Amino acid sequence: MKNIIAIAGLAVVLAGCSTATGSLNTGAGIEPIPGSITYGGQPRTRLTKAPVGSVVPHTFRNSFGQRVDEEYIIQPDRSLKLVSRRVYRGPFWDD
Repeated sequence: MKNIIAIAGLAVVLAGCSTATGSLNTGAGIEPIPGSITYGGQPRTRLTKAPVGSVVPHTFRNSFGQRVDEEYIIQPDRSLKLVSRRVYRGPFWDD
């Protein structure tokens, strides 16, 4: 009986744990932040050789020194659409 209570308690404790310390934003209305490729508008140069629908990754540091990974998709008009952003907040995610 003591083993069942111990295992149940351990299961409850482990259920509350999370290994990810970053935040992932994949919503439709992601706004560019300073450091994003599209911050301040679309870039003047267009990606003419990349196929429409390709993913363009971008990594930079925000104003707090945290690593930020963003992904863009090339639209039919050759503009970039920001589709996801992940901010790494933990000390183990630094380069």
